[in-house]
Amino acid sequence: MILTDFQIKDLMKKGELVIENFDEKNLTPNGYDLTIAETMVEDRRPQTEGESVIPNNTWFAVSTREYVKLPSYMVGELWIRTTWARQGVISSFGLIDAGFEGDLTLSAYNTHKEIEMPIGDRFAQMCLVLLSEESEKQYSERSGNYQGQRGVTLQRKGDKNDD
Repeated sequence: MILTDFQIKDLMKKGELVIENFDEKNLTPNGYDLTIAETMVEDRRPQTEGESVIPNNTWFAVSTREYVKLPSYMVGELWIRTTWARQGVISSFGLIDAGFEGDLTLSAYNTHKEIEMPIGDRFAQMCLVLLSEESEKQYSERSGNYQGQRGVTLQRKGDKNDD
């Protein structure tokens, strides 16, 4: 079952679901639009202000402004907003695991012409889905590789950085 706007607000009020930097205008009837906090285009430095220029035929990553914390009975589905898809941006998102908490790093590819991507724009929709029962172990207990991440995070915890 996908949660409605009312259910999302109710679970946040109860403290069972956390969306830091929540903005009511980003709430949709069946989810929440996540906004851009940081972009990283190929090997350039991450950008947190203004707007990023994404050249055509270029990979880039986006970090969300929102820090989410999901309970052990819920997962999140991620969908690129059609605003970006209509400009030629493609991406393949996965599920946000039960018990995950952190910013989200989303990978995408610009297939068409150069685009301007303002920091603070909505980038992806997060739909929240109830599991049929609570998970035996949460994300932090299964791998937790990205638990608590902040900003664009390309390497798992414990991986060596080649810099």
